[in-house]
Amino acid sequence: MSIILSILVDGIAYGMILFMISVGLSITMGLMRIINLAHGGFALFGGAMAHVLTIRMGMPFLGAFLLSVLGVVVIAAPLERLLYRHIYGFDELGQVLATVGIVFLMIATVNLFLGSTILAIRSPEVFTTAVNLGFKTLPFHRVVVIASGMVLLAGLWLLVEKTRFGIYLRAAVDNRNAAASLGIDTPRVYLAAFSLGAGLAATGGILGAELLPIEAYYPLRYMVLFLIVVAVGGLGSVAGSFFAALGLGILDTFGRYLLPDIGPIFFFLAIIMLLALRPNGLLGRAG
Repeated sequence: MSIILSILVDGIAYGMILFMISVGLSITMGLMRIINLAHGGFALFGGAMAHVLTIRMGMPFLGAFLLSVLGVVVIAAPLERLLYRHIYGFDELGQVLATVGIVFLMIATVNLFLGSTILAIRSPEVFTTAVNLGFKTLPFHRVVVIASGMVLLAGLWLLVEKTRFGIYLRAAVDNRNAAASLGIDTPRVYLAAFSLGAGLAATGGILGAELLPIEAYYPLRYMVLFLIVVAVGGLGSVAGSFFAALGLGILDTFGRYLLPDIGPIFFFLAIIMLLALRPNGLLGRAG
């Protein structure tokens, strides 16, 4: 029983990282109807900035974390205005090719300035403090990751369900043409949602660097995993992304611990079966 509980805790921590990175992709894909394969690049940029600030400049982790997330948002906003806005009208193949090109530009940029090795982020010493759960001793970092995921889930729920921006966002997701005809500034909603998604990706990239190491090819290495979370959760659904990331994180962790030889096969078979039964995801809607 203690082994199962230990795997469960590790799977939840892993799932929270997937949620933080993937939920922004789910929102932007559900809202803008764009297949943004470059979303993981914002997690890479966040981790790369945190590496430079903590390792090369000696900045404390909290300040570096906040500046890195803000820096990614600052990068994402003009990208959406100047580049992504022209991609929205492409067909699916055009979107895939365009965003894959953006991925390689992001990779080349990080590779040029920081190289292709793993980019370590200096965490505060408290992150290595052992927390005894009775059945398992785990680093305090895992507790921070799990708590951060829950806080972000609550914050996103409040933003989407209880604010005027959330009303505009949900209206644009349901029918962007009707929302625009009612006076909602949909381009501004797109910009805010895209920047928010990039900031969330950077948050997950920094906090999850211990589980998903930051290096130049990060967006390609984990691209499929982030897309799986979005597909299983349902486009545009915050709750769907949460449950999908949590379930997939636990499932993947169980497979790697208990079935190391066939764990990945079991993982992808489970996803295929689930999507065969629910093509729109757990909480996705048809159309």
